[in-house]
Amino acid sequence: MNATRGDVLILGGGVIGLASALHLLRKGVAVQVLEQGTPGCGASHGNCGTITPSHAAPLAMPGTLGIALRSMLRADAPLYLNPRFDGPRLRWLLGFARHCNWTDFHRATVARSMILQRSRQLLGELVRDEGLDCEFAEEGELYVYRTARALAADEQHHAAVLDRLGVEVRRLHGDEVGAMEPALKPGVTGGLFHPGDARLRPDRYVAELARCVRELGGKIESGARIEGFDTNGESIARVRTSRGTFAGERVLLALGAWSPLLARSLGLRLPMQPGKGYSITYTRPVRAPRHALVLREAQVCVTTWADGYRLGSTMEFSGYAEGLNRARLDALRRGAATGLHEPEGPQQLEEWWGWRPMSVDEVPIIGPSTRWANLHLATAHGMLGVSMSAATGELVADQLCGNTPAIDPKPYAPARFGL
Repeated sequence: MNATRGDVLILGGGVIGLASALHLLRKGVAVQVLEQGTPGCGASHGNCGTITPSHAAPLAMPGTLGIALRSMLRADAPLYLNPRFDGPRLRWLLGFARHCNWTDFHRATVARSMILQRSRQLLGELVRDEGLDCEFAEEGELYVYRTARALAADEQHHAAVLDRLGVEVRRLHGDEVGAMEPALKPGVTGGLFHPGDARLRPDRYVAELARCVRELGGKIESGARIEGFDTNGESIARVRTSRGTFAGERVLLALGAWSPLLARSLGLRLPMQPGKGYSITYTRPVRAPRHALVLREAQVCVTTWADGYRLGSTMEFSGYAEGLNRARLDALRRGAATGLHEPEGPQQLEEWWGWRPMSVDEVPIIGPSTRWANLHLATAHGMLGVSMSAATGELVADQLCGNTPAIDPKPYAPARFGL
């Protein structure tokens, strides 16, 4: 097959690649998207669909590494580090450990908050302007606590961080939480409510992005597994795939957790690892929560839609090991059962796992490559790809079109890693 050329060739048809494609098309740029499966089949598919400016703080902080190391003895721990030896994962963990200090924590928090808040604003506008049918609801997210100790810890750290960032968080007593959420069992000590958060159905959101991309003239090539690159001096000349060879004046790498695997063939070492997440999807129970919930002690996220219901969360570092870990799915069920009258829906629809693309400093990698003249990166969004998608797409489009970005691009630049 002869090479086909467009203004921007996007590698990856997940939420980041498609959001970038949509923003580029809105600016009159021709776009072609290459996806190894079907649009949104990766981490975009099975997450809980929460849009969370409240999740500004990264995992990396003093004490996190100790928790991760202790988790090696518990396969059902919310944060689990598989004990098997894995060289790339070990190098990533050592880099992650270097970021577990308060200076890097605050730097990452500000960078994450900036893109999260911008994306939250843009996403609401995008849903309305494009008529996206994805069950978008601006009802906030509620953290629920059953012990005073857990509540006090989050008031001291989580809530205090949001206060400094200007992100609204409301402290609630147990009776106030119960009144907001009759789906909860008695025994709630208190809650933290994030009124600026929202939720949507992530698979439908990605499907709607794909629809808009096609309607605006963008091309999406499904089943195009990337097999290699042909380079010409300092530029990428062609991308070889299972469906032929493609080319673009500029290339955007938005492959999520697969980004470091493909980047190696370009001589780039992305400091990323897959963080494995799980979810269970059901039909909607009668006593379904009214808001998106996080049951904090169990660290289980609960999301309700018109005809669906999902339990999710957990973070497992097992490298690129595939498949379901039954112990972690069972932990989701147990955690939900501690807090909800109806922890599971009448019918189970899906058990899911997916890889989140985790950067070593937990800040996305967005911007031009310092190694390849026509390569741009948009990856490493961790657990927040859906939440950060709209602002990432806007930032990519502004950078590639030579416009002044709405947010400072420096914290996300690949140059910080010599990429």
